[in-house]
Amino acid sequence: MAYPLTGKSDANQLSVPVAGLLLIGLRISAIVFTLVISLFLHFLWRLFRLPSPWPRFFLWLVATNCGAVIKTRGQRLKKDVFYVSNHISWFDIPVIAGVTGCTFVAQDGIAHWPVIGWLCRINKTIFVSRTDRMRVNGQIDIIREAIEENYPITVFPEGTTGDGTDLLPFKPSLFQAMAPPPVPTMVQPMLLDYGKLNKEIAWVGDEPALVNAKRLFARIGIIPTTLYFLEPFDPSDFGDRKSISAEAQRRIAQALSASQAGKPVV
Repeated sequence: MAYPLTGKSDANQLSVPVAGLLLIGLRISAIVFTLVISLFLHFLWRLFRLPSPWPRFFLWLVATNCGAVIKTRGQRLKKDVFYVSNHISWFDIPVIAGVTGCTFVAQDGIAHWPVIGWLCRINKTIFVSRTDRMRVNGQIDIIREAIEENYPITVFPEGTTGDGTDLLPFKPSLFQAMAPPPVPTMVQPMLLDYGKLNKEIAWVGDEPALVNAKRLFARIGIIPTTLYFLEPFDPSDFGDRKSISAEAQRRIAQALSASQAGKPVV
């Protein structure tokens, strides 16, 4: 996913019914209001050197403000954990962060987005380059340092978004941080599932970011969202990064198949 901020000048892409425009305005106003309050409280907590819950709270509000009704299944590890998730949309980020309080590994282009890049840095996002292979080792060191400081991290190893009906091949490079982990850490695969709305929520193809955001903000109705925490595993049992990546992909693919068949996932 190239994550473009602007796209084709197609009026049909940008046209939104009046009710949708009103809903967009209400949602953006609510997000701005909660952002201002959350930032004030975040910096106040930081002033007194207290752990700040406010980035997590803000992201949870973004998800619920857009209609997400979030359920979790399975036992979530809360520390010494490296989360691995499938990737459907930018919407995955407020959902997952709102539930877990994690930070993310994201492509470095997002760091330059207005406002969003700044908010990502507040949430301790780790930016990596997908094009500069010479920097991979340094990026792995940054991830390992975050693990040592006990920040829960989520990676999207597909490297882009899919339509939620299948997994794209996992890219194993970031799993080098787990081979071996700098401190005892478990890998916990997760399946994020919007159910019948997967394709509607998905951000795929060359759809511009603003068009996707407008479409989601203008949507009427709830978004049933389930985050499945799958059985964690010790990366030391699998040796190298490719084996760790393959095991995480196998578990998520198995859970996705069960979900689509209407069978128990966890």
